[in-house]
Amino acid sequence: MAKPGDSVKVITSDGTYEGILMPRPELVPGDALILKLDNGYNVGIAKNKIKRIQILKSAKEVKKTIKQIKPNPKLPNVTILSTGGTISSRVDYKTGGTFPALTVEDFVANAPKILDYANIQARPISQVWSEDLTPKVWAKIAKEIYSEIKKGVKGIIVTHGTDTMGYTAAAISFMVQNLPIPVVFVGSQRSVDRGSTDAYPNLLTAVATAAKWDGAESVICMHQSTNDDINFLIRGTKARKMHTERRDAFRPINDLPLAKIDYHGNIMNLADHRVRSNAKPILNTKFDEKVALVFFYPGMSPQIIENLIKEKYHGIVIAGSGFGNISINLFPAFRKCYKAKIPVVITSQCIYGRVSGTVYERGRRQVKELNMIYGQDMMPEIAYIKLMHVLGQTRDMVKVKELMQTNMVGEITSCTAPQSYLI
Repeated sequence: MAKPGDSVKVITSDGTYEGILMPRPELVPGDALILKLDNGYNVGIAKNKIKRIQILKSAKEVKKTIKQIKPNPKLPNVTILSTGGTISSRVDYKTGGTFPALTVEDFVANAPKILDYANIQARPISQVWSEDLTPKVWAKIAKEIYSEIKKGVKGIIVTHGTDTMGYTAAAISFMVQNLPIPVVFVGSQRSVDRGSTDAYPNLLTAVATAAKWDGAESVICMHQSTNDDINFLIRGTKARKMHTERRDAFRPINDLPLAKIDYHGNIMNLADHRVRSNAKPILNTKFDEKVALVFFYPGMSPQIIENLIKEKYHGIVIAGSGFGNISINLFPAFRKCYKAKIPVVITSQCIYGRVSGTVYERGRRQVKELNMIYGQDMMPEIAYIKLMHVLGQTRDMVKVKELMQTNMVGEITSCTAPQSYLI
């Protein structure tokens, strides 16, 4: 009798299929057989259509061991820090979903070509879903990165779930400033059990970037297109996930990609960036977590803002309409923010472009009457992260406004790149 893991040929009334017999998920009816085909995809076969199952090769229990790799003195040292996510996940056949399980060492074993670019040191530092990451976890990641830089590594990779990778890459930009080497965030849109996985191509380009790129910034390394040919390097404070499942989900917003890299390790710079140096990194993990990010919408109740004041929030980021406008019925609530010395930063719900408090009369009133701080071309989530950083340093309203409108780590561009809209 065939058992899960066996390579089998299944002869049915509809045709013949070959693949690996898989455990049946609890959510799949009991009258179905699950087969993983050679192309990596799973297929369900109704048992009443099966005529015969032939075992081609019995499964053998394999105990996977990681071979100790001798460092190559000609290659740079690169550290991979794992935080979980799809890039380090496997299938839970009880539910049919995926969950963080594989360690970074598994990827080193399964993608040996990364050893052509660097001597790899790898360890997990967090194994949680990216939605569960908090500023405290960001601080932990920042401290680990700082520690690795002090050890003298030539590049650092952080494997991360893609859903909130943009938040973490931006947070690290503020928490570890004056970087001397690249910090490369990488994830995957497709899990490692699928034939269309982008985990290994992304990991390969991330390692090549950490080892070879002349840049020294916190960047995201993900597919340029749906093809396995080129990855973009996007500044961490200018990256957003733009699609739920496409492999080219990440795009630079109001900026150009800093570079592109092919799967042979060839890198082409595309925009100005901080370069490698002997600079001493600055670690500062002081973040004020009493900051809210709120999207304005027509008919929005002032009670939402009133509740934030009541709960003693220290700062608010508003994603307004167009140039950053809000409705007049919210003005009384925001006057209370001003009186309570709660800075309010205005951004836009539009993906591209910058906010302005001078184009329309409404914006001029928001500046004059409410003392709102305009976040220029920062995305709402980046302004949220930056305000946490700024309030971690000072609560002085004048200083907060000055810092929020000062470019620190590439989060603000003096002239928004119009070409980025076409990428």
